[in-house]
Amino acid sequence: MIYSLINTKNKKLYLLDNICHYSWQIMRLYEYQAKDILSRYGIKTPKGVVTDTAEKIEFDETPSVVKAQVLVGGRGKAGGIKFADNNGEIKKTVQYLLSTSIKGEKVKKVLVEERLDIDHEFYLGITLDRDKKMPVALASAYGGMDIEDIAINSPQSIKKKYIDPLFGFWDFNARKIVKDIGIKGNDLIGVTSVLSALYTIFKEYDAELVEINPFVRTVDGRFLAADAKILIDDNSLFRHREFEEQVKMQYSDIELMTKMKNIAYVGLDGDIGIIGNGAGLVMATIDTVNLYGGNPANFCDLGGGASKDRVIDAIDIVFSNKNVKGVFINIMGGITRCDEIAKGIIEYKNTKRIDIPFVIRMVGTREDEGRKICESNGIPVISTMDEAAKMIVRLVRDNTYN
Repeated sequence: MIYSLINTKNKKLYLLDNICHYSWQIMRLYEYQAKDILSRYGIKTPKGVVTDTAEKIEFDETPSVVKAQVLVGGRGKAGGIKFADNNGEIKKTVQYLLSTSIKGEKVKKVLVEERLDIDHEFYLGITLDRDKKMPVALASAYGGMDIEDIAINSPQSIKKKYIDPLFGFWDFNARKIVKDIGIKGNDLIGVTSVLSALYTIFKEYDAELVEINPFVRTVDGRFLAADAKILIDDNSLFRHREFEEQVKMQYSDIELMTKMKNIAYVGLDGDIGIIGNGAGLVMATIDTVNLYGGNPANFCDLGGGASKDRVIDAIDIVFSNKNVKGVFINIMGGITRCDEIAKGIIEYKNTKRIDIPFVIRMVGTREDEGRKICESNGIPVISTMDEAAKMIVRLVRDNTYN
């Protein structure tokens, strides 16, 4: 999808950006959910029915296309889209897809739709260009599974219009883009309204992406959303309670815990837990641990003014990753009090009786008090981030406190 191309021009920077913008995550909707939303905004979709069983499926529109409802890309090439010519074939195909997994995701629902006699495939979408920090409307005269290749090899084929949210996206803006991809006459009015509706959906659903690919013109002159994707910023889900159960399905136990505790956490693949106060400080801590040969297990940001209980919650979240063999807590006290952090650390260690090394670096507000609390309980407090990073790497590597 074009969204990934716009936001992954430099893979390394993109990964760093994802951690720095730790609160930015997305929830993916299934195709049938996206199409239901499109229909509510007047965008035509193929006739279809969603089912989780082959026993009661009844669909009169044949020939048909049967689509596995999964949240991974490339399902067509992975065998997740099949064709059926009659009701008997529909049932067999639904039964088969419900027994499979697509790229590791179990198929739990299937969408059965009328098979379209397609004259031409287009692409329409609204996404967020995080580099420019603006929404952008996209359209192309070429749609379908190879849109990513087209965007890379023929970028001039993708027409763009950056959108100032204060000014909005007006019909004349949409009309210009639609005209540029070769749609004329009466069709111009209809397709313009579709692109305008996509921006309305984008705003009202707090989306990162609203995409129709392909947007098709059939041989009999209809324009339909043959496939659709919507990605929603999950920080806005309190406004979209209809997706509450889906949130629980899409996130791991650790991710759900962080959302409940409102603590910023990103899992990594190492064995040294990292906790700090401030995204920049946590990133610097991760880099320093890496520099001295350690492998960070996570990004965890307490935020400003963390209480003792918040520290306990953060450590609990970090230790929910069973790979963690040591913890580096790096605090720069401003509105955050070092003694409050120390109290949380000690209470957690004494309550949980964790026999895993902790290394603390704390400077700033009530630093001396915090240092005394930690050191009187056998936890070293190091003055510099470099020395603290060296120590936690050595302790984890040697599996010793000495």
